[in-house]
Amino acid sequence: MAIKEDAYTRLFKIISYAVIIIASIACLLPFLLIISASLTSNESIIRDGYHFIPQQFSLEGYRTVFTFPEEVLRAYGVTIFTTVVGTTLGLFLMTMAGYVLARKDFKYRNAFSFYIYFTTLFGGGLVPWYIMLTKYLGLLDTYTVLIFPGLMTPFLIILMKNFIRSSMPEELFESAKIDGAGDFKIYYRIVLPLSTPGIATVGLFLALAYWNDWFSSSLFINDPHKYQLQYYLYNVINSMQFIAQMGAGTGVSLSNDMPTESTKMAMAIVVTGPILLLYPFIQRYFVKGLTIGAVKG
Repeated sequence: MAIKEDAYTRLFKIISYAVIIIASIACLLPFLLIISASLTSNESIIRDGYHFIPQQFSLEGYRTVFTFPEEVLRAYGVTIFTTVVGTTLGLFLMTMAGYVLARKDFKYRNAFSFYIYFTTLFGGGLVPWYIMLTKYLGLLDTYTVLIFPGLMTPFLIILMKNFIRSSMPEELFESAKIDGAGDFKIYYRIVLPLSTPGIATVGLFLALAYWNDWFSSSLFINDPHKYQLQYYLYNVINSMQFIAQMGAGTGVSLSNDMPTESTKMAMAIVVTGPILLLYPFIQRYFVKGLTIGAVKG
């Protein structure tokens, strides 16, 4: 009987590994296709389509993206600044909120938890949100408006609360209080060191949200020097498409001068590269933090 079980176990492992390898390849192939297209000439893409190996090698897409390198680097700097500052402040605020809501001795924890959850179901709308940030808070055309709206995300607060509640027994906090520790000391000396998986998970969500944000720049930023990278590149590709359409309308082909397809792929690599390099360092915490924080409500 044990031999059959061992055989079944080996068969199960073989099938599982095969499925994982196939799924990994399926996830990797689109990214390889984007890399190949970013290194292919625009004429080759239009004529032959996309291939995993460049049919006609060219760096024209990257040259187009970095036509004005100082502007690209400035937009990179804005995005890095908002991502680092927003993620740091957001983690500080949301871990504190999660810790307070996870404490059973906090009398109004259920009421506040319901209030936070309720905001995920109903929102005030885009126009009131815009008026509040620009007219009443005076954040138009400032870096603050790119950071402030994402500091407190209801889903991430709930995730952090559930992680702390699931991974840290209440007796741990009680013993710390008996030893004379206050709430801030418990938060700093106990909660934060034991919340590494949860912090990594929430931090990844926050960093991705800030890094991929272009909507805030389109709404609140008028100064081109304060554009985030995604919105800057979005304007570049829109300008290229407009020029190409104008040329098509006048009967003039601008495909050689406007490498729109290869530039799109090059932009995708420029935008996603830093995040892809960051993810492997926190991937081991990500799954643990997400699953533990989602099990118990």
